[in-house]
Amino acid sequence: MSSRRMVLSWATVLGVLAAGMTAVRVPAVAAEGQTVLRHVVMYKFKPEMTAAQVQEVVDAFKGLPGKIPTIVEFEAGTNVSEEGKSEGFTHLFVVTFRDKAGLKVYLDHPAHADYVKVVKDRREKVIVFDYVTETKK
Repeated sequence: MSSRRMVLSWATVLGVLAAGMTAVRVPAVAAEGQTVLRHVVMYKFKPEMTAAQVQEVVDAFKGLPGKIPTIVEFEAGTNVSEEGKSEGFTHLFVVTFRDKAGLKVYLDHPAHADYVKVVKDRREKVIVFDYVTETKK
């Protein structure tokens, strides 16, 4: 294995996505021991949204790694927690970038703007949380 290692994402630490997690690996992963920026997005969808409408959002989000070159890793999952503390949030996405500049490219990218058009009227609430962490050694 080269000095570039595929890194498991932080989302598994949440304990709410152990089952139903989808990971998309892309080749430009940061080297071991380097810092990366994780962009975490959680959605609570409007109650009137059908399963098909929610799946369109998921599919559109999952398509972004193939369109935005600064994404180095992507994961998506649904809440499987039995604790009852999710407050209606059902879907989580973790998008990893090498740095803040990569996140900025993503936020300004036309593919991201197109994705926002799909999700904006379907979500009741959204939480976005960005943090920097070191890749596993």
